[in-house]
Amino acid sequence: MNYYLVAMITIYVTQKIPAPVEKVSRVLLEHQKLDRFFNANISLKKPENNGEISGGKGAIRQIMIGKIVFFEEIISATTQHICYRIIGKGPVSEHQGDIRLTPVDADDKASQLDYVITFKSPRWLPSFVLKWLVERDIKKAMGKLAQYFLTQNSITNRSVEGTSL
Repeated sequence: MNYYLVAMITIYVTQKIPAPVEKVSRVLLEHQKLDRFFNANISLKKPENNGEISGGKGAIRQIMIGKIVFFEEIISATTQHICYRIIGKGPVSEHQGDIRLTPVDADDKASQLDYVITFKSPRWLPSFVLKWLVERDIKKAMGKLAQYFLTQNSITNRSVEGTSL
């Protein structure tokens, strides 16, 4: 009899980002630069399919977290939605990540990011532990993403203020 139940884990993270949807999407699809937000080494192994937005559908990235190495494929990507999944052997099964971006205000100066990840934990690792670890890392990464745009906005504002007409 199998006493280990493997439940589907779902993580929801919401973050306000001080940038337009298009800029946030563009930064999230720069796979080779994602390690500035995530606690992982990330490299692009295959570019997007012909006719897709840069970093979009068909792109494959390699994720290295310590000695754990796996690959993620972008299933679909628009400026408002990025969907990806782990392909091949990975640390979890039945994984999918969905990032939705919506403008917060009419002038599109800020975005709301809704990040949903679903997966099954390996049998040897309690689901609640893995959920806590992944959720903590995603929240930190999205906080770093928001901070990145705050810094970019600050630099842009100083540059504009420093110019004379």
